[in-house]
Amino acid sequence: QVQLVESGGGVVQAGGSLRLSCTAASGRTFSRYGMGWFRQAPGKDREFVAAITWSGVSTDYSESVKGRFTISRDNAKNTVYLQMNNLKAEDTAVYYCAVRRSVYGSSRLDDYDYWGQGTQVTVSA
Repeated sequence: QVQLVESGGGVVQAGGSLRLSCTAASGRTFSRYGMGWFRQAPGKDREFVAAITWSGVSTDYSESVKGRFTISRDNAKNTVYLQMNNLKAEDTAVYYCAVRRSVYGSSRLDDYDYWGQGTQVTVSA
């Protein structure tokens, strides 16, 4: 079992930036696995935001965040990041990181095996 811990959420004005981090608790490592970020707004389904391969070479983004968000990872620190720039009110959601037991990331929720508890991001207009 891999326990993930997200951090970096908060309240920011529209146009601002936040960086989310995701690490594994209890010394577990996910450096060999694909990772993803998802989000869930109130009353909506959880949706894909970004994914990254184990090496960090390949990334994928939803159309709604492409050009504004960047996913990256530091395997030496066992951490995955989501840099969010030019935030909009519609980006308000709980953000979750997830691990997929594959070298590849994915945009499909069902492809992921472990999830964090989430961190709240609120963008004020």
